[in-house]
Amino acid sequence: MPTEIQKQAIGLALQGKDILGAAKTGSGKTLAFLIPILECLYRQQWTSDDGMGALIISPTRELAYQTFETLRKVGKNHDFSAGLIIGGKFLDVESDRIHRTNIIICTPGRLLQHMDETCYFHASDLQMLVLDEADRILDMGFAQTMNAIVENLPKKRQTLLFSATQTKCVKDLARLSLKDPEYVSVHENAKFSTPGTLEQNYIVCELHQKVNMLYSFLKNHLSKKIIVFFSSCKEIQYLFRAFCRLRPGVPVLLLHGKQQQMKRMQMYDDFCRKKAAVLFATDIAARGLDFPAVNWVLQLDCPEDANTYIHRAGRTARYKEGGEALLVLLPSEEEGMVKQLEEKKVPINKIEINPGKLTNVQPKLQSFLAEEQELKERAQRVKFQRFTIQLPAGAKLGLCVGHLVKRRREKRRCMLKARRWLYLICTIKEFNIFGFFCSNICFIRQLVFISPFMRDNVLECFTDWVGC
Repeated sequence: MPTEIQKQAIGLALQGKDILGAAKTGSGKTLAFLIPILECLYRQQWTSDDGMGALIISPTRELAYQTFETLRKVGKNHDFSAGLIIGGKFLDVESDRIHRTNIIICTPGRLLQHMDETCYFHASDLQMLVLDEADRILDMGFAQTMNAIVENLPKKRQTLLFSATQTKCVKDLARLSLKDPEYVSVHENAKFSTPGTLEQNYIVCELHQKVNMLYSFLKNHLSKKIIVFFSSCKEIQYLFRAFCRLRPGVPVLLLHGKQQQMKRMQMYDDFCRKKAAVLFATDIAARGLDFPAVNWVLQLDCPEDANTYIHRAGRTARYKEGGEALLVLLPSEEEGMVKQLEEKKVPINKIEINPGKLTNVQPKLQSFLAEEQELKERAQRVKFQRFTIQLPAGAKLGLCVGHLVKRRREKRRCMLKARRWLYLICTIKEFNIFGFFCSNICFIRQLVFISPFMRDNVLECFTDWVGC
């Protein structure tokens, strides 16, 4: 049975109209644009000699790869050629084939590189442009790239823009790329912003109990398919190595942005094939990726905002199936995060845990650290990161984004993260004092072997600043 977004969008797309679509995560947006693409090219009897007829732009390599695999399945009875144009591969290999490809699925940066460097590349006959997860594309800083891409495409074309949220930047991009679009929003007036089949709960857990809680949770769900979300690559690399040694009784897989492209694709495929497994992932897996039959989503680290929570939790309960989501919060994060979720119409309940019943794995971890130097070094890096979590929000902000300002990265990204942390757990006074102070001592963030004595002195220094 088609989903609501498919019912409304496919018919309009087949009429040749531009579409601005919005729907909940897991609502079937991919088929809502793949089916019109195949039908459009089939009606025009498109061949490889006609070149590129459809262009699909995705925010990440993983989402582009998933869309490509879906296209292979639904388009297996057609003769159209399709190509996956993403980073991590040789540009020359793609350049030799790109002029004979009918449907191109790509990421923004790689596409613009081909427009600049590949002499065979031309889009003069383009029939349909699809912008998938447009809000995510813009959040990742591709606004200027998208403007440059759109300027190089023919004016006479059909454009489908799909976005989970309709932000101001998305609307600006829509004005630039769409002509008299039909607005399709199937869940705009819904009571909740998450699927009704998704059961959502949160717990409050002290920082030093998080690893024990995770191990106990996995031991009690050995037959389930679980995704565990973390905030940083350092933390996820350390805990992956640690849990491989702890042997929780279920296969543990790893997916994060610092892996090689082929390794990430292999991990994605492995997790999709398994019936019971645990995937440790960063937010690279939070948007658009469709992992079949996921039973649980566990967010061990607090998301940046409610939208990130919704996309993480959306990896389960997809296509009207059931699923469960559990959010782990520190005591300092509870009030701000729950308030955000309520404003976003996310129904979530608090459940209590008994810390005394959690399995204590700290002795085992200590013995592993004594045996393995590399694991010990990773633990020391993560220990400092976790130390910063307990600081007032302004201090954490300075440690997290001060180095971005120093490197002249986008100030918008820094300010966005600043507003999120301020909204969660920070007062105006803390923000003003710590944000300025820590942005000037961001070199502390680079320390790996920070001694307990130095940590105590830094914390005491921050405490003095609070009182000033």
